[in-house]
Amino acid sequence: MVFDRAFLTGVEGVTELVFVRHGEQHVPDYQRGPVGDTFDPPLSERGERQAKLVGERFSTDRVDAVYASPLRRAFDTGVQIARHHRLTPIVVHDLREVEVFRDVPADRSIAEYVGEDVLAAIRERMIRERRWDVYPLSESSFEFRKRVVNAVEAIVAANEGKRVVIACHGGVINAYMGHIAGSQQDMFFRPAHTSVSVAFSGHGVRALQSLNDVTHLATPEGSFVSH
Repeated sequence: MVFDRAFLTGVEGVTELVFVRHGEQHVPDYQRGPVGDTFDPPLSERGERQAKLVGERFSTDRVDAVYASPLRRAFDTGVQIARHHRLTPIVVHDLREVEVFRDVPADRSIAEYVGEDVLAAIRERMIRERRWDVYPLSESSFEFRKRVVNAVEAIVAANEGKRVVIACHGGVINAYMGHIAGSQQDMFFRPAHTSVSVAFSGHGVRALQSLNDVTHLATPEGSFVSH
């Protein structure tokens, strides 16, 4: 059927891309603390629990390879998935999160460097526009999406017909899924921590299958969902 071919359902030789957002990270004061402290925080205690839960979710499923961003919160989440399959996450530098305020000196705060009023205006613009280009001194929307899509397509080329987990970031997931869906917004949905989103690739087609699955975060202890 035409829709089987269009959406790669029931088609042989399809690569399954399983995107997993990292667990919750420690949140430094990104507005008033040194900007250098905000780029690579570790997982929080809840984030470590989320990472273990998503690892357990995939423990009995087939996983052929695990790729990860070099940033600690994503790499450590990938480790929790990979360990159940005797794999080591393959680090891809271009899977790192969008570099917001990357050109602010590392020892200066954002509020101090760009000003409180400008920072407030940027927040309001992001709420309305959802584009990385609203941020000054940052990686552009075009640059970010280009590097993410190229990185994921390289993973596809190396893993034809396989099931691959990609432990990364909310912006990265939006960049690739937005590319498939034709979204003009850089953030068209908000992935929860360790949420699972799936895309299929094959026969020249890319098809979005699911977004933001958090069923593994419902436990007898309560919900571990966070954003």
